[in-house]
Amino acid sequence: MVKLRLKRCGRKQVYRIVAIDVRSRREGRDLHKVGFYDPINNQTYLNIPAILYFLEKGAQPTGTVSNILKKAGVCFSRISS
Repeated sequence: MVKLRLKRCGRKQVYRIVAIDVRSRREGRDLHKVGFYDPINNQTYLNIPAILYFLEKGAQPTGTVSNILKKAGVCFSRISS
């Protein structure tokens, strides 16, 4: 099973949003990088086509990633039914 979740990168609190296998560690090997999130500067970059592709294939976003996607206006409720 694939999840969309946050992966820490760098010394500061900057996170990549990645598609990763559920059995992998947080810092493990990811399948695809689909964006990043910087909570300090409140910056977000999302690769919307890649995110929608993984959601259509059955990937489940974690709670935090789900909130980030809702803020960005990505409609995925019909996809994850």
